[in-house]
Amino acid sequence: MRIIFFIFLSIFSQTALAEKLLILGDSLSAAYNMEYEQGWPHLLQQDLNWQLINASISGETTAGAAARLPALLQQHQPDYVLIELGGNDGLRGFPLPAMKNNLNQIITLIKQHKAQPILMQIRIPPNYGPRYGREFTNIYPELAKQHNIVLWPFFMEKIAINSDLMLADGIHPNTEAQPQIKEIIKALINELGEE
Repeated sequence: MRIIFFIFLSIFSQTALAEKLLILGDSLSAAYNMEYEQGWPHLLQQDLNWQLINASISGETTAGAAARLPALLQQHQPDYVLIELGGNDGLRGFPLPAMKNNLNQIITLIKQHKAQPILMQIRIPPNYGPRYGREFTNIYPELAKQHNIVLWPFFMEKIAINSDLMLADGIHPNTEAQPQIKEIIKALINELGEE
């Protein structure tokens, strides 16, 4: 009986001490058009001694995420929050100052909850025009510098150029891409631990 108790205590301690990562994203992180278990967040959880909470929603905008975030922070008390947002704002041609303000609000709120924000660079297709695309892309390093936070490269950079890894819409990664995205994020998380 005592051995069982110590095994339980050990497992409980490891779980309690594990870093907690909240993923605040859109369809790229929400296992779009596939079973949840096939998505990269679920695959990553199997490989990582961290607790992952995937709060990503397909179609999510920066405004929607900003509205949901207070309750998520209160409920989950994460150590880190990965912000994978902005793609839907860009694809819908939303005003960039409003998007930047929403992201700024999200980062500030995460910091107020003593969690560490991780901002992911997002890119949009070039058909929105060079000026809009350039201004959109520049928001991310500007915010990372302003808040002195980590900026991760867009995990779709190498995925999106390979049609075998994309759905027919040319926007979303397919099931074959998920293990590759998992490895990209896993390497970035391991770098966090080395800092």
